Amino acid sequence: MHADPQRPLFKGKTLLYAEESMLGWIMAGGALPFLLPRASGPIGVRELLGQVDGVILQGGVDMSPRHYGEEPVRQEWSGDPARDVYEMELVRTCLELDLPVLGVCRGAQVLNVALGGSLYQDIETMHDGRRVHRNWDIYDRHGHDVVIEPGSWLERWYGGAGAAGGASDAASASSAIMKARINSVHHQGLKTLGRDVVVEARSDPDGVVEAIRYEGRVQGHRPFAYGVQWHPEFLTTTPIEGQLAPETLLRGFLAEIRARQHTRPEGCAPP
Repeated sequence: MHADPQRPLFKGKTLLYAEESMLGWIMAGGALPFLLPRASGPIGVRELLGQVDGVILQGGVDMSPRHYGEEPVRQEWSGDPARDVYEMELVRTCLELDLPVLGVCRGAQVLNVALGGSLYQDIETMHDGRRVHRNWDIYDRHGHDVVIEPGSWLERWYGGAGAAGGASDAASASSAIMKARINSVHHQGLKTLGRDVVVEARSDPDGVVEAIRYEGRVQGHRPFAYGVQWHPEFLTTTPIEGQLAPETLLRGFLAEIRARQHTRPEGCAPP
């Protein structure tokens, strides 16, 4: 949050924040969250990332359309270019270092744009489906159905009992379209996919991309980078009927972290 002379607290100062339900969700999985500041002085991005095992990019304000070659259609969609630049550098460096990345809402958009993709500046007015994906009045109680792509990581993770109201077992899940419910509090969405980005899930019925994964290789290894447009951390405190269980997604992410802890590049391991 940038300097705001009207803010009653820390007037005119730049603030770094973490939304508390995100921290609680992470800790519920047995992981310890740290807030990464922007790199400064002798401490660069690589030094920061050398102290962690993975990165979650949390939600927040819009991305600046200028990062994907467009001008903001409305002034309020100008986003936060400074935060964008830092988080895209985090993404690219994590891929180089084989540090798993999970993008949540804005974080999924950062992942896509960092890899050369673009966004709809506003789904309701620019996407063919013209559906509302953010209702400010009810916020995280607003939701919609999502269709999971066959053969996706989501299908692997949620093929059993992970999705409330989903398929009863992996065998039946693989022979039927997997659908579930998610919350939806974003008005921007993925338009063109970034380099080596594949779709994991789409909203039903308008087909807006709701989950992505990175399928590329970097310096001989295949990094794990994943993004979801919904807020799994909100589902822990504001559940909705038929939801994708938030703990299942977190377990999948943490499993990717554990699988890499003994194979991290030299100089990247915590002291």
